[in-house]
Amino acid sequence: MSVLPLVFTSGWASGVNAYAVVLLLGVFGATGLSDDVPESLQRPEILITAGVLFLCEAVADKIPYVDSVWDSVHTVIRPVSGAVVGALLAGQSGSLPDLAAGAIGGSTALASHAVKAGTRMAINTSPEPFSNIAVSTAEDLGVAGILTFAMFHPEAAAIIAGVLLLAGLLLLFFLVSRIRRFLRRRAQRREEKRLGAQVGPPPG
Repeated sequence: MSVLPLVFTSGWASGVNAYAVVLLLGVFGATGLSDDVPESLQRPEILITAGVLFLCEAVADKIPYVDSVWDSVHTVIRPVSGAVVGALLAGQSGSLPDLAAGAIGGSTALASHAVKAGTRMAINTSPEPFSNIAVSTAEDLGVAGILTFAMFHPEAAAIIAGVLLLAGLLLLFFLVSRIRRFLRRRAQRREEKRLGAQVGPPPG
């Protein structure tokens, strides 16, 4: 069976939470749930590192503005992780060239990362923190659920991931104007503060 559906699904999931993907795949392989997971992802040090980083992301991802900074840092990490995982999965199965799998996993991860980062920027335009917590929790559960589903039904999981990716890109398109307005207002407030600091307090 071609590993392409699993590569695509893991790429989408890596764009949302790369550490969860590495951790889950490693656990699936180490427990014998899947034979498609390479041994390099099952090594104890990889699992421990992925687990610690997953916990860090689970916290940072639920704090307004901190989540956007975290996303900025991971603009490179998530696509690279998706590409590496895709290449490793392809190398394990031998049904897809490593380079092609890396390109699919990396590009899919980049697209889903863009959706996540853009959506978070739009959510951060709201002053309350509960939206961040709800969306972050839904993302974590979604990654875990779809990746687990992909172990048993890879083609169906890939279709679900594709639909979610397309829906996310369409949503991001409609949120762009809101994000731009928010960035303009924030830049205006910073400029007003800077000018106020230059003028100084009125003479007493």
